[in-house]
Amino acid sequence: MLKRRYGDRSNWARIIERRFAQQYVEDEQFTGYMTLLDMIKVSEPLIIRYGEEERCIVDDGYQWLFQFPENQHHTVTTTFNSAGEIVQWYIDICVATGVENGVPWMDDLFLDIVILPTGQVRVLDEDELDEALTNGVITKALYELAWNEVNQLLTLIERNEFGLLELAQKHREVLEEKLEKP
Repeated sequence: MLKRRYGDRSNWARIIERRFAQQYVEDEQFTGYMTLLDMIKVSEPLIIRYGEEERCIVDDGYQWLFQFPENQHHTVTTTFNSAGEIVQWYIDICVATGVENGVPWMDDLFLDIVILPTGQVRVLDEDELDEALTNGVITKALYELAWNEVNQLLTLIERNEFGLLELAQKHREVLEEKLEKP
């Protein structure tokens, strides 16, 4: 079964105190929803390992910006540390996006791309996608959709033509102004 992930992550118990803002945008650079999760206080940091490198992606004062481009098969989560620096961009490949009870969501299609500020790019969870196909969770068509989307995005990233990465700071600033005051 595909996992539905919401832009507010309201069910995430790790976040003790939060602020949240969202906005629909329609302009030349981006059409879709963007949300900002401001993690004021968390129960414990979340450290992710990529090969030999460890990165903290959740801690007090961190923010996650979610971009849900309309009519696409991906979303982007940009992690900002407490100093406002980008820790990583995380691209989820998805079957679809939508809005439920006013909150944007995406149905995760297993494959992910991580881009680090160093320029390092990694494709993640190929084994999960293969397992989902083998176990009949997804069809061959969805399997191919996921790989086609990853390959298209990798080409854009390599050419420095994937604009959502560069919009992250701008989108964060817009949403920070909308955050409810602590």
